[in-house]
Formats: sequence, structure tokens, C-alpha cells
Amino acid sequence: MDVSEAPDTGRRDAVLESALLTFARHGYRKTSMDEVARSARISRPGLYFLFASKQDLFRAAVTRALEQDLAAAGEILEDTAKPVRERLIGAFDRWAGRYIGPMGRDVPMVIEQNPDLLGPIVHTAPKRFEELVVAAVGGEGAAGVAQTLISASVGLKHQVETREAYLGRLAIAVDLLVPGRRTGRRRS
Repeated sequence: MDVSEAPDTGRRDAVLESALLTFARHGYRKTSMDEVARSARISRPGLYFLFASKQDLFRAAVTRALEQDLAAAGEILEDTAKPVRERLIGAFDRWAGRYIGPMGRDVPMVIEQNPDLLGPIVHTAPKRFEELVVAAVGGEGAAGVAQTLISASVGLKHQVETREAYLGRLAIAVDLLVPGRRTGRRRS
């Protein structure tokens, strides 16, 4: 989509999506505003109209991605009509699974190498995801189960090459850690 034809919010979102992919491909330091502008099909002055600096653009792109992932994971986990197993796998897929593969290696690396550029969201977003998982698991020991699933997810991201492999192995972890919580209801 040519961002010059999109409405203002759509234009900004399209630029942020292009920027995230460009930062992932080249890294923060090697990415220029010119490269992002070309990728987003916007003029360099148009890009600077939307974002005052590369740091502002980077922060906005990563923040938007994290917030979208959290919102989607939250919706998945809150759907109590589905079994907790299915909800957990779906939420982890949205939070981490979609980053498996080439982009999966690059985006987290850029974030990890530049935490000072992002501000508090690098700490608050993972904590919010953990809270969502704890609430979905419910019952005694939910915090430990959630933390262990998150640790398993982090490890799997470094061990597998495909999203399918990630999801298959994550399903095993969920089955091992959440066997008696299939209804999705909290235990009293």
C-alpha cells in the first residue's frame, strides 16, 4: 500500500510497520531515515513530519508492535469459551510465535541491543503479558506456571527454525504444566 494514499492514522501505521521491518532487517544503527522512507513509500520530509527523529520512529514502531501483540494476546486469553490450552498456545503464538524465523531473530535482537531507546515498555510489556497468562491459568501456582511457560517460550525461540516447530513444542510445555486446567475456569 502506498502510504501517501492512506488516511493520516493509516499512513502513520503503515510507516510504523515498514519501519519495524526495516529496523529488523538492518538493525537500529545501520537503518537510515532515507531507507525507512523508501520502504514506506513516503518522502523523507513526510517521514520527518510524522517523526522528529530516528529514535522517535524506532520507539513508536516497537511500542506499537508490543501494544498490538498484548491486545491480541489479551483477547485470545479472555475468550473463556475456548479451552485454556488453546488460549495459551494462541496467546504465545501472537506474543512470540509470529517472530520465529528471520524477523524473529532480528526484531528481538534490535530491541535487546537498544533498550535505552525504548524506555519503560521493554519492562512493562513482558510483565503485562505475564499477568495475562497468570489470569488465564488461574488457581494455585499460576504465577509459577506462567513464568515457566514464558521461560520455555524464550528458550524455544532460540532453538527452533519455524513457527510450526515453536508451536508444537510449546503445546508440549502447556500440556505438561497445565494438564488439569482445561476448562479455563479458575480453581477456588
